[in-house]
Parts: sequence; C-alpha cells; structure tokens
Amino acid sequence: MTEILAPAGDEKSAYAAIDAGADAVYLGLTAFSARSSAANFGFEELEKLISYAHLFGVKIYVAMNTLVKDAELESFVKTAVRVHNLGADALIVQDIYLGAYLKETYPQMCLHLSTQAGVCNAYGARYAKEMGFSRVILARETPLKDIAEIAKIIETETFVQGALCTCFSGQCYLSSFAGGNSGNRGKCKQPCRKKYSIDREGFQTPAYRLSLADLSVGEDIKALIAAGVTSFKIEGRMRRPEYVSAAVGYYKKILSGGNAEKEFCALKRTYNRGNYTKGLIFGQDKSLISSAVQGHIGEYVGTVTVVNSKYFCRAETPCAEGDGFKILRGGSELCGAVYGGAAKGGFYLKSSVRLKNGDKVFITTDVRTNSALLEKKRVFGVNLSAEIKVGEPPKVALNGIGFTADFIAEKAVGRPIGGQDIITCFEKTDKYPFAVTYRDINVEENAFVPVSLLNAFRRKVYAEFYKRLTSGTNKKIEEILPLPEAPKPCANNGKTCVIASSLNGVKADLGVLKPTDYSAGLKESARTFNGVKFLYLPPYLTGDEIEKLKPVIALFDGVYCNGYYAAPLAKELNKKLFAGVGFNIFNHISLSKCEGEYIALSKELTISEAKPLARENTFYLTSGAIQVMDLIYCPFGRMCKSCDRRTSYVLTDENKREFILRRYSLGGFCRFEIFNCAELNLTNTFTGALSERTVCVNGTTKGHGEKPVL
Repeated sequence: MTEILAPAGDEKSAYAAIDAGADAVYLGLTAFSARSSAANFGFEELEKLISYAHLFGVKIYVAMNTLVKDAELESFVKTAVRVHNLGADALIVQDIYLGAYLKETYPQMCLHLSTQAGVCNAYGARYAKEMGFSRVILARETPLKDIAEIAKIIETETFVQGALCTCFSGQCYLSSFAGGNSGNRGKCKQPCRKKYSIDREGFQTPAYRLSLADLSVGEDIKALIAAGVTSFKIEGRMRRPEYVSAAVGYYKKILSGGNAEKEFCALKRTYNRGNYTKGLIFGQDKSLISSAVQGHIGEYVGTVTVVNSKYFCRAETPCAEGDGFKILRGGSELCGAVYGGAAKGGFYLKSSVRLKNGDKVFITTDVRTNSALLEKKRVFGVNLSAEIKVGEPPKVALNGIGFTADFIAEKAVGRPIGGQDIITCFEKTDKYPFAVTYRDINVEENAFVPVSLLNAFRRKVYAEFYKRLTSGTNKKIEEILPLPEAPKPCANNGKTCVIASSLNGVKADLGVLKPTDYSAGLKESARTFNGVKFLYLPPYLTGDEIEKLKPVIALFDGVYCNGYYAAPLAKELNKKLFAGVGFNIFNHISLSKCEGEYIALSKELTISEAKPLARENTFYLTSGAIQVMDLIYCPFGRMCKSCDRRTSYVLTDENKREFILRRYSLGGFCRFEIFNCAELNLTNTFTGALSERTVCVNGTTKGHGEKPVL
C-alpha cells in the first residue's frame, strides 16, 4: 500500500485534500493539537468529515500530539475515546508512555507515534511497537538507510513535502524559553524563522540563519517506496486549501508515472519557502538553509525592465488581474507587487517600491491556478435501478443495495409516472457527492406516485445509503475507566546530578559526560569522578552511530539520553538508563511507565506541577545552561574547508539576546546545540537536583520554574 497523507487545518483544506485524491488526511482538534493556531475541528465537524472521507475509502488520523499535564489527563482520555468512537482511523500521540496506557486500557484504539517522539533508528521503532503503536511517523532527519531498517519492524510514515523544523523532532524549547510558548504544547511562535547573526566570518550580518527551506522529495519518493515506507506525509496544517490540493495532485501524478511538471508549477505558486531541499533523508544539500528569504517565495516568472517609468516583466506564463508577486533583488526580498495589466510578451507590475532593471519577479498568488485547484470534486459512482408497480411499494437499488418505500404506488387517474420522472427525481443528489447512472428503470404503464412522496423517498434512500457506506468499523468503547491513582510524592532524595563536558573535578552523586568529541579520550574525561558515571547520548543517532558508540558506552555505568531509543538500548547493553529531560515526562501515568533507573522531569513543568511527580529516582533541572535546540545539520552549510572549528559561537537575535551555539563531533560529522540566553537558577527542595554545566551563559532566569508553560 502507498498512502498520500494530506494535512488539514480546517474543513476547507480537508475537503480539498479528499477531492484532490488524498488517501488519508491528518488533522487536529481544538484541544491537544500541536498546531493550535490552525482553525482545527470540533466533534461535529470531525464526525461529518469522517463520514465523507470513508465514503471514498480515505482515512482520517487525528493528532492529539501535545504533552499532557496531570490536570489535563482526564480530559485527554475522554477526548481520545470520543474521537475513536466517532470513527477516526488512528490517533497520533507524542508521549510514548501515555500512548502505551491508552493502548493497554483501550486495545480497540489504533495509535500512531508522532514525529515529535523522535524515532530515528531501529531501537526507537522496536520500542514504539512494544508500547502498542501500529505506525511511527519518523523524525524528518532519519536517513534512508535507517528508514529501510525501521520499515522492516513497523509501519512507517515519512515527510515528503512542506516545512522543516530547525530543531530535531520533539527537542525544541526555543519558543518555550525565549517567549513562553511551548512547541510541545502546540504554541510554537517559530523564533527559528527570525533573523540572527553568528560571530563567525561571513555570518555576522543578520539573516535567517536557522530557517530551513521547504522539503520536496519529488521523484525521490520512489526511493522511499523501495525502502518500504507506507505513508508519505505532506506537512501543512497551517496552509491554505489550494496548497493542500496542489501538493496532493503533485505526488499523485508522480506515483501514476505521469509528467508532473504542471503540478509542480502549481505547488510552487501556492506555497514555497525559499525553493526546495531534499532534506536530511538523502544527506544535507546546499539548499537546506534559506537564509536570504523567509515566507512564500512562489515561482520565478521573469525579470523587471523599466520602460517609460513603467515596470514591465517579460514572461512566458500569462498572468491576470488579482495575481500577486514578490520581488527579489540580489537574492533577498525587496517588496511585493500586483498585476498591472497585459503587455506584448509579458505584463506590467504595480509596486509601491521603486523597481530596477534586473529585479527578479516571482508569482505568489495565481488566481487561475488557485481556482482550478479548488474546483476539483470527487464523486462516488452509483448505479441506480428502480421498479414501480401499481399496488406495491416502489423499490430502488443503489449499487445492488435495495430500498423499499413505505407507501404504495397507485393507479393513475391522470398522467402516470414515467421512467424519466424517476431519473429527474434521483438526479437531485441533495448534499451527497453521488454521480448517478441509470441501469434498469421499470415503471408499470398506469402507475402513479405523487412527486412529494417520490422526493421524500429519494431523500430517505440517499441518506440511508450514505450512512451504510460511511458507518465506522471501529469497535466502540462503551466505558471510560478511571485513571490510575498517582502515588504520594516523595521527599527530596538528596541526590545531585551534573551534566558537563568533563567530569574531572565535579562533585555530585551522578555525573553525565557530554563530550565535545565522542572519539577522543572519554575515559580520561571522567577519570577522577567518584559518582555514578553516565555517557550522554544525543537524541538523534543513526543505527551505524549506535554501533560505533557501543564500545564507548561499555566504559560507563549507564547512558543519559533525551531520546526514547535509549530505553531498549540500555536494556540490551545491561546499562543503567537515565531518562533525560527530553523524555518530556509531564504526568504521573508517563512517569509510572518510564523504565529509567533515574528520570528527569520535563524542564517545561513548573515547580508546583513537578512536585507531585517527585519520586526516589526523579530529578528536576534547577541550574545551569538550558539547552533549547538540537541541530542535526550544519548551520554553516558544511563549508568544512574554511571552517574555524570553534567549539562555541554566539547567536544573536533581533532583540540583541545572545544564545550559545555549541559544536560537537560525532564520528567525523559535526552536530550543534543551542542554549538559552540566560542560565537557570532555581531552588530545589523536592527531588534530585539536575544541573547542566556544558556551556557558560550570562544572566539568570527562573525558566518555567514559577511560570506555567502555555
């Protein structure tokens, strides 16, 4: 099976996706959705959409993919049960342990593990399957080799089109700590799309240093099919219906073996952020970062020529009234423009900014293309036969399914009913997307049926037929079980844990070595430390990288990691697991199912929210640097020959706040981390104290210790 999976932030986009030929649609509710800024769906809208989708065999996946606090658990579970009972084909969940609870308690549910869970290798895939998930939505950074391994283990979904997150899936806290709006809670304000400067030669000028171009794998989708991927996901729950339609049409055309040039043109005109990249699936390419352009750039159509103070654009593509354009000069955005009238060989532009010869013109709104995309309609073919005899109830069959009227056909006194009358009546398909053809219409010569009764019969037949076709197959959950009781919190366990790039000289009960270079002298970096020693494993590791690190892991008592994959890995290697802050333990259910010998509570919880989760083995981040991003790509474009190889840089935003950009080496490849502009400084009196001393940051903050995350 090959599934084109489309996004829907509202009803218009959902129906556009289905009408364009999508095989499945994913969407969110007004609560618990990682895209809370989208219009999203209420239960009534969702039920209606599920029926419409199921008519065409299209599946509906509902994203309930935010982190859930203890106070929200009851509402979350009730919502999940209701969504299942309405007929949703799967729920998308971020918290692997909360998902495990749902599956254990309500085995009827079908669960997909969100990309926010960061599955990027076979260990993570096996763990997801063990927890009861039927599909994993892979981290966007997962390379093709690992995708093929994962697809052998569990049904797999990969992104093929749309926006790319700057940070590794599920590990972004920049919006949360820099602005108080959590991406893990659906409130991301996208600070990564703002301008930054970096204190490295060639990067000091403010630009979109962290902003990635949109993903578009195009024909390379065939490589993903060969790797065993089941579902191909188009990102874009914040996008307009015409974009959704264009993206679906593009990939349907590729999979049909046709020439998709026209469809690709439509896609670029509906939304295209800085042209396209193949993403990290196929290795970092030069087009990954879109530092000069932000937002919709559209499709290039020509260049400006100034003629008699008018702005002429020579273009092969005809344009029309209502079309909009973006003007670029020297590769950077200059201004917008609108259609100013037809001209031989092109058209004129209207702009409030003075244009120059050579300015490049990109079309961003193509009214005719948009109209054509939204005119697509999907219809369900119906073969209708009818039989009307005097003294008997009229009978109709739709696709072989019979319906009988609750009245009797009379003998005609005046004009009898004819076959054409039946056709005229049933041509009105009311609100249903039926395309009716007529096979056997048998009407006795002197039979009569009042038009009002025939119309009422038609409405009843179509309603019952539609209901029969769209009835859900989900086994209903009749009873919502009470949540498991939370144990009483423990007192402060008195333990301290420090994360540092060298543990020598560190005094703590537990120490986590977070190397700058994973290939150099790690044993020596912890030689004088007397506590329990853990090796920090990045949340993203490929299968090959894990194999190379296994001998290194053997030198330590255990592993500290922010990725779920570490749980089965630690078990296999018979090592202690310290489940890091990136496990995002937010509630007592998830805490009870987490298998870490030591567990760090989420750094997005306030002290008052975290206190009830205090256990003998729990820790809370109270001091030191706050890591807000994991970058799997090189923000310098892998200009390795000219690289200064510094360990850290200063990333400065438009408000002059300075964030630390830290480099570390893993098997010859550089990875990067971003730390908050101020260090955390909290007083911990309720559980083990966790401190990160990997980098030094100026200024202090209480983070989310006292202020709840949105």
